[in-house]
Amino acid sequence: MDNLISIFQVEKHFDHHVVIEPLSLDIQSGEFLTILGPSGCGKTTLLRMIAGFEEPSSGTIKLDGLVINHLPPYKRDMNLVFQHYALFPHMNVEKNIQFGLKMKGVNSKDQKARIDEALRLTHLTDFRNRKPKQLSGGQQQRVAIARAIVNNPKVLLLDEPLGALDFNLRKELQRELKNLQKKLGITFIYVTHDQEEALTMSDRIVVMNEGKIEQIGTPKEIYQRPATQFVAKFIGENNFLKISGQLVAVRPENINLSLVNENGKGLKGIVKEVEFVGNLNKIYVNLVDYDYTVTVCNLADQTNLQPMDQVYISWNVEDEVMMD
Repeated sequence: MDNLISIFQVEKHFDHHVVIEPLSLDIQSGEFLTILGPSGCGKTTLLRMIAGFEEPSSGTIKLDGLVINHLPPYKRDMNLVFQHYALFPHMNVEKNIQFGLKMKGVNSKDQKARIDEALRLTHLTDFRNRKPKQLSGGQQQRVAIARAIVNNPKVLLLDEPLGALDFNLRKELQRELKNLQKKLGITFIYVTHDQEEALTMSDRIVVMNEGKIEQIGTPKEIYQRPATQFVAKFIGENNFLKISGQLVAVRPENINLSLVNENGKGLKGIVKEVEFVGNLNKIYVNLVDYDYTVTVCNLADQTNLQPMDQVYISWNVEDEVMMD
């Protein structure tokens, strides 16, 4: 795939405070890229600079090879979807979607065809005559997305678009958004603080922390081979153990638990607590020779351990990640 957006040594200051340190990033045409990180890490500021609502303090942003640093948002071939839908309350669904097309002077025939297609893709055909107040939160977000895609932008920017929805609806719309992106072939740049959302939806993930990029990679790379301690801690759960002077990270699901030290290489521990979490038990083990509590995940029906039981833990070398 070709690079659609190139960000080179972009930096952002607010009142002499560095919000984003110089960073570079290439975004490919047609990919679903997620910018992931905790609140205040700079991810939304980066998105707003791509959209044109903020200007970089230094560095360049290119779209299709052209520098767009000073180009206003309406002249960039992009649309932005917010967490809060920003729909016109006095207009019905169809009129909300039509608004951008009218502003661009699209003829009536093309308007109708594009609106019908946007309604179909977002499963809103039966709701075209309803006002926003007559829609659920999920339906309103679909309208916001339909309004954004109806102009056929090169890039769709999404800033925590599902954050206000309940868990089940959020999961449903995650799948819909990913399928929609595949059908349209539009580059999606998606901002979230939700790790599971990022892992589920993305082709690549950019993990940010304190205005810096910690790691860029596929969901599998980010999860299985975190490049820094921050990524290892932020994405899922990890155990950190210092073995022979080297700090290693091992996921709870990759730790083996046994009542006997079969190969003589297991670390002795005492069960501190067993926590039932549906299909899994989370077992907390205090290591005898280390000042550390290890978390182990086992299938719920495989474990009958009780607090104060003695156990041994081990793991395969390929499942550990060396931490600098």
